Amino acid sequence: MAEMKSIGVVGSGQMGSGIAQLGAVHGLNVWLIDSDPLALSRASKSITSSIQRLVSKAQLSLAAGTSALGRLQCTAKLEELCSADVIIEAIVESEDVKKKLFLELDKIAKSTAILASNTSSISITRLASVTSRPRQVIGMHFMNPPPIMKLIEIVRGADTSDETFNATKTLAERFGKTVICSQDYSGFIVNRILMPMINEAFFTLYTGVATKEDIDTGRLGRKRGIGVYDYRKPSPRL
Repeated sequence: MAEMKSIGVVGSGQMGSGIAQLGAVHGLNVWLIDSDPLALSRASKSITSSIQRLVSKAQLSLAAGTSALGRLQCTAKLEELCSADVIIEAIVESEDVKKKLFLELDKIAKSTAILASNTSSISITRLASVTSRPRQVIGMHFMNPPPIMKLIEIVRGADTSDETFNATKTLAERFGKTVICSQDYSGFIVNRILMPMINEAFFTLYTGVATKEDIDTGRLGRKRGIGVYDYRKPSPRL
């Protein structure tokens, strides 16, 4: 597949607007789609503000920031996505709603376009089943917020082709992401690991092992490296 030049993002919430920002900053023409004009307006202002912050912190040049904003188009019309190389869905986490959207996108998108879902748990194979291009359907699970979090989980459906996977992985790496790949099993990788941890935290509270404050502090402390011994440093003298 040729290098991607344009993407469509459906859904202008925090995830969708973040993905749209990533695309624009990394040189892609971006269509951000939402049926709610107020949501689109909020997203446009949020992206503009975020890019201006990057410029003010010298993480992005003024010229690059201006160019990125010039590549972003906000619209309510799905038909605008007819020339997009990849379309990323970032709407409500409902299988029925997503299937309805994928059915529409399949009719609108050009024959070579990849249809991707930002779902964190819904089967990619089932979403692909309503389209005429299951080989070109894939999961792109961005972490929240997309412009900051480095990890992205790419999920292959039962019929996802190697070409689709490789093109999607290349796009994610263009965004500066660390890519992990999951097959289409319940919870994929991240949520499959996360859910038992959350359940265990509730059970720890229920059985009286600790207070909720200590449980949260322990969880966050472990995540941030508090109290974790660094073997590379010499032991302190007693």
